[in-house]
Amino acid sequence: MFIGHALLAFAVAATVTVSVGWSRERALTVGILAGLFAAAPDVDIAYALVGVATASVGSALALAGAFWETGNLVHRVVTHSLVVAPVVALAAALAVDSVRRASRASRAGAFLAASSLVVVAGAESGALGAAVMGLFCVVSLGIAVAAARRTDLSARTVAAAALFGLVSHPFGDLFTGEPPAMLYPFDVTLFVERVTLHSDPTVHLLSAFGLELATVWAAVLVTLWLTRRSLRTTVDPRAALGVGYAASLLVIPAPTLDLSYPFVFTVLAVGAVGVTPRFSQSAKTRRRLRHSFELPDWWSAGVTGLAAVTLAWVAYSVVYLFA
Repeated sequence: MFIGHALLAFAVAATVTVSVGWSRERALTVGILAGLFAAAPDVDIAYALVGVATASVGSALALAGAFWETGNLVHRVVTHSLVVAPVVALAAALAVDSVRRASRASRAGAFLAASSLVVVAGAESGALGAAVMGLFCVVSLGIAVAAARRTDLSARTVAAAALFGLVSHPFGDLFTGEPPAMLYPFDVTLFVERVTLHSDPTVHLLSAFGLELATVWAAVLVTLWLTRRSLRTTVDPRAALGVGYAASLLVIPAPTLDLSYPFVFTVLAVGAVGVTPRFSQSAKTRRRLRHSFELPDWWSAGVTGLAAVTLAWVAYSVVYLFA
C-alpha cells in the first residue's frame, strides 16, 4: 500500500501547508516531500526479491506467493516504527543542513543517527534487520539530500515533512496483513490484529481497496485544486468503460487477502484505458488550461485510468453484494 501511504501524506501535508498561508507551489513541494518519506518504510519489501530470485519457475501466482512469503519476514517491522521515525526525521534535518552549509558536524550527526538505528536493528533483529534498516536510512537520507539540493525548504520543514510521512505510514497498514511493529525495537504491541472492515473476507478486501482508491483520489483532488484544474476537463468519458469489469466476477475467484492477486492485477489493468488516445479538447478548454499550471500529458491519462479503475471497483462490488 506504499502508493496509498504516499498519496495520503501528500494530500494532507499540501492542504495543511496551504491553510497556514504558504503558496500553492510550496504546498505542492512540501506535499511531494511528505509523500516520498511516507513511501520510504516500504523499502523493506525489497528483501522479497530474494524469494523471487530463489523460487523455482512456476506460475505468476506462485511467484507472487514467494514474493510475499519472503518479504513478510521483515516487512512492517524495523522501518514501520513510531520510535524510529523521529530519529530518521532528525537525521534528515541534519542531512539538509550539511548540504546547505557544508557542515561537517551536521554530516557527522546524520551519520551517527542513522548508524545508531542500524546497530540497534542488528542487535534486535540480526544481520537482516540491520541490512533493512540501513537501506531505509539510505533512502530517507537520499530524499533529504535531494530536497536540500532541489528545493529551498528549510531543514526544519524537511524534518516536519519526514516525521509526518513516516509516522502516518504504519496506521494505513492496520487494514491489510499483520499490524506493524509500531514501537520497535521495544517489545510492546499496540495492535494485535488488523482492523476488520467486514466479516466477509471479500467485502473486507473490497473495502480496503476502496480506502486505497480514496487516498489516491484525495491526492488527485488536492493537486487539481492547487493547480487550478478541473476534474471534468481532466477525465475522458471513456473511463465509463470500467463498469464492464463487473463481468469478471464470472471468471475470477472472489478475492480475499489470501488470494487478492487475480483481482488486484486485473482491476488495475482496467486503468490502461487512460493511455489510449483522448477525445480532442474544445478550444474553450484549451484556453482555460493556458491559465493553469502546466501538467504533463500523462496526468490526464492517469486520472482517466484512475476513474476507470474506480468505476470497475464500484461495479464489481455492487454485483458481488447484490447478485
